[in-house]
Amino acid sequence: GTPGPMEPQDKMGQGWVERGFRLLEFVMVALLGAMVVMVLGNVVLRYAFDSGIAISEEMSRYCFVWLTFIGAVVVYREHAHLGVDTLVRVLPKAGRKGCLAVSDSLVLVCCAVFFWGTWKQHAINASNYAPISGLPMTLVYGVGYFTSVGIGIMVALRLWRLASGRLSDAELRIFAGEYQDERAAHTRQGIE
Repeated sequence: GTPGPMEPQDKMGQGWVERGFRLLEFVMVALLGAMVVMVLGNVVLRYAFDSGIAISEEMSRYCFVWLTFIGAVVVYREHAHLGVDTLVRVLPKAGRKGCLAVSDSLVLVCCAVFFWGTWKQHAINASNYAPISGLPMTLVYGVGYFTSVGIGIMVALRLWRLASGRLSDAELRIFAGEYQDERAAHTRQGIE
C-alpha cells in the first residue's frame, strides 16, 4: 500500500537517521555517566581522603555543556521542547500552518544567529585554553555548530514539507500539542 503520514517512503534513509539519533542518545548517556563518576569520585576523595582530582571539576562542566546542547537536538526531533500551544490548538488547519511557518522561520533565524555567533567566537575560543586540562575552548563552545546545524536542518526540512504540501496531519497535530492519536505521539516512527 501507500505509505501513511508516519511511514516515509525512504526507509533506508530513515534507518540512518534513526541510528544517528540512537548514537546521540548513547553519547548523552556516556556524558552523563562520566559526569556522575567524576563528581561522585571527587566527593568521595574529598570527604574520605581530603584530596580531589582538579581536572574532574572542569571536565564534568564540559560534559554538562555538551550533554545540554546534544540533548537540545535530540529533544527537538522528539518535539519535546517547551511550547505555548494554547492558541494553536483552537486554530483551524490553515491557522496552524501559518503559526508553524512563522514559528519555524523564527527558529531557523535563531539557528543562523547561533551558528554565526559561534563562528565569530571561534578564533577567540581557539586561542583560549582551559586552565587545568589545557583543552582549547573551541572543543567546549564548538558544540554551537552542532546544535545550530542539527536543529536548523530539521526546521528547514519541516518548512520544506510545509511549503511543498507534504506536511502530514500528524505533524500538524504534534505541533499543535495534540497527542491523542497514538501514532502522532510516537514521533520516532517517521517524522524527522
